[in-house]
Amino acid sequence: MGRYLLRRTFVLALSLVAAGLVLFVLLRLLPGDPAAALLSVGADDAQIAAARAEVGSDQPLLIQLGIFLSDLARFNLGTSFVSNAPVLPEIGARLTVTLPLTFAAFLLAILIAVPLGIIAAVKSHRWYGALISAVSQFGIAVPVFWIGIMLVWIVAVKWRLLPASGFPIKGWATFGEAFRALILPVVTVALVMSASLLRYVRAAVLDVLGADYLRNARALGASYPQALIRHGIRNASVPVISILGIELASTLLGAVVVERVFALPGLGSMLLLGIQQRDYPSVQGVLLISTLLVLLIGFAADVVQRLIDPRLRDKGGEA
Repeated sequence: MGRYLLRRTFVLALSLVAAGLVLFVLLRLLPGDPAAALLSVGADDAQIAAARAEVGSDQPLLIQLGIFLSDLARFNLGTSFVSNAPVLPEIGARLTVTLPLTFAAFLLAILIAVPLGIIAAVKSHRWYGALISAVSQFGIAVPVFWIGIMLVWIVAVKWRLLPASGFPIKGWATFGEAFRALILPVVTVALVMSASLLRYVRAAVLDVLGADYLRNARALGASYPQALIRHGIRNASVPVISILGIELASTLLGAVVVERVFALPGLGSMLLLGIQQRDYPSVQGVLLISTLLVLLIGFAADVVQRLIDPRLRDKGGEA
């Protein structure tokens, strides 16, 4: 297990460097000059040259790459062209919105999807098992922004129970307001995530219901619920964990839609603003941090899988 962790950590670091190089190249291949973010309409040649010198776009590409890698090694994501503020602290501030939104929605989705998915599998021959599957299929087809708009209209506009959008200026210093501001976004994301996750849980449980080890456990005196909980669910959880990692990563990357609907100052809104203003350091920084978070999620999912399933730990001679 120790060798596996070292190897996966090394792969994670290489993947992050490779992602940084790809982002650097792709952003420089886009048409236009990043110095345009600093220029007004009708700028003369001297102003254009000064702006290019300020953002470094007048340097050869290899020199720009060297500066980028040097800054990345020192955990420096650069300075915004527009606000002239360091990018990393701004990302850190916005993560205080995006990460609670993502992880709270993730936990709520698990609480909804896992028990309902097990019921839909065990009681697949009953009407309510079929109904759960049908509702989850409908949930997969519904766009996340539509659910968000419906929740705003019903809960915020008609019932006036929760704020429709926005986030308190003082952030989590005003915990009650921040908590209330995230309830509707969290429920929106959780409903969409739980719909797809429920299908995977149902399929995984169905795969183990007829397994020999369940019949052996029953033959040794265990009741059906005991055999299912002790043996079936543990084996069914191995493929589901991979799906959980994918769902969490996709939710993190897709937060831009929900943040747009609820006007939340998270990573998604920072990315959209950076693209609109051609603020390369902001766009590059957000994408790099998002990539790092996705890689860490995949790393954690792999480790949890090996902790649950001894067959994966023993694979390749590792113990």
